[in-house]
Amino acid sequence: MPPLTLTSKLLETADIQARLKKIRLLALDVDGVLTDGRVFWLEDHGWTRFFHIKDGYGLKLLMKAGVDVAIISGGDSKDVRTRMEFLKIKHVFLGDEDKTKAFDKIRATTGFTPEQIAFMGDDLFDLPVLEKVGFSATVPHAVDSVKAKVHYITDCPGGWGAVREVADAIRLAQGLTP
Repeated sequence: MPPLTLTSKLLETADIQARLKKIRLLALDVDGVLTDGRVFWLEDHGWTRFFHIKDGYGLKLLMKAGVDVAIISGGDSKDVRTRMEFLKIKHVFLGDEDKTKAFDKIRATTGFTPEQIAFMGDDLFDLPVLEKVGFSATVPHAVDSVKAKVHYITDCPGGWGAVREVADAIRLAQGLTP
């Protein structure tokens, strides 16, 4: 595998590098972050979404390197559960718009401090957690009030490699290899 290289501006500041070096868990919203925010209906299946393979592989590399991953979504659907099971993500919290409850459960279960947790979200439901973590990121199409509060806005859009961008930056900042 070729060496990991930085293709974004994510590690340009010492503050961001210092924050990313402490991360032990990356928590993610689903719609708009792991997906592009669109849902569609499949007969005999129900609502579903597109997930990008680059994001999934980035999460697998991150977990292989020893950084945990969590999902915190206000929605709850079969396609999301199936994708998270496939990726073997052990911290999955779905169906509650109060995302601080999931954040508190993650902290209690893992023992990680807020500074050791990163979170990516894109909408108003995500703000309470984005404001508590050691590193917060969002996507270019996030609502303005989220973009105003985060440490970083990805170059890639949600559902098109934004998660991979942050996962790779965490690995790079920590000197981790797959």
